[in-house]
Amino acid sequence: MQVVNYSTARNNLKSIFDSVYTDNEEVIIHRKGGENVVVIPFSEYNAMKESQYLLSNSANRERLLTSLSKARSGKTFAKDLIDESALDG
Repeated sequence: MQVVNYSTARNNLKSIFDSVYTDNEEVIIHRKGGENVVVIPFSEYNAMKESQYLLSNSANRERLLTSLSKARSGKTFAKDLIDESALDG
């Protein structure tokens, strides 16, 4: 993670954006007397928004957390997938 001040960010915006994209790493922009901001890759932003959406419904959140708990404790099973092309014949 890189931290730069506002002036440095303003003067090097393209290289900061390129670095965020290439390295898939966030950059914190420190603003003296103001709230800091974070520049993140768009893919990371989308992943965060998807997680927020999936966890926003309490029933869905419980189901996901229960599944995660079972997986972490080794309570998993394998299941064969159906080959849809075989159903056409």
